[in-house]
Amino acid sequence: MARYILKRFLWLIPVVIGVVFIVFTILRLSPNDPIRTILGDMATQEEVDAMREEVGLNDPFFKQFFDYIKGIVTEFDFGNSWVNGKSVVDEIKDRFPITLQLAVFSTLLAACLGIPLGVISACKQYSLLDTISSVLALIFLAMPEFWFALMLIIKFSLELRWFPASGWYGVEYMVLPIVATGIGCVAGIMRTTRSNMLEVIRQDYIRTARAKGLKETTIIVRHALRNALIPVVTLMGMQFGKQLGGVFVIETIFAIPGIGKMLVDACSVKNIPVVQGGVIFIAVVYGLINLIIDIIYGLIDPRISFVSKSSRKGKVKHGE
Repeated sequence: MARYILKRFLWLIPVVIGVVFIVFTILRLSPNDPIRTILGDMATQEEVDAMREEVGLNDPFFKQFFDYIKGIVTEFDFGNSWVNGKSVVDEIKDRFPITLQLAVFSTLLAACLGIPLGVISACKQYSLLDTISSVLALIFLAMPEFWFALMLIIKFSLELRWFPASGWYGVEYMVLPIVATGIGCVAGIMRTTRSNMLEVIRQDYIRTARAKGLKETTIIVRHALRNALIPVVTLMGMQFGKQLGGVFVIETIFAIPGIGKMLVDACSVKNIPVVQGGVIFIAVVYGLINLIIDIIYGLIDPRISFVSKSSRKGKVKHGE
């Protein structure tokens, strides 16, 4: 296990370097001058040239790139924001807890609703509940996230005045963003759980368990659901990683000061250090989430092994 985790961490390094290089290239190939965008049209050419020299934009591309990588490796320095001068690391530290709360609660909402609905729909295939659940899942999957968020604001904030329309200052501020983020995930998890449960409950070992007289609840929970959860865990992990990287639309609509809102604001003014730091953070988060998913696989299904084929062959030969 430890060897596998170390190997995955080492693979993450070239991925992050590749992401940094791509972002570096794209941001510097954009036609507009970021310094002019930040300082505004009233700034003189001397002020623009002075700031370009200060932030190193006059240096050759590869010198900028290797200086940036060197700063990250030696000092964990991702640069400072060109707008307020604040460290990019501090910007992420301040905003990540908010995005983490949104990601955790919306994923829990999706799992608590999607998995039971998927199991019930599979066990009651073609029933009225199965039909209603499947239709609602299709509607929520097809419904644009931004439109649903705006409908929630109009109904529950402007008309009924039950919840605030923007901000992140307490529990009442969390309800609408969590529902808007999680409802699409509920639909995806429900459909994935249903399809995998339908496949699993037709297997021979399920019929054998029923023939032995086991309770239906025991068969579904201990045998069928456990084997059907691997694709569901994959989907939940990818959705959780996406949300940890910042739910750009939801955070912008509800004015939530998270990672997504930070990147949207940085892109709008071409605040290059913040954009680069945010994208690197998202790449690392996705890599770690994928590693955690692989570890959970082994806990759910003991048949999954983290030992390589070559190692297993070596053990077999040694045993012989």
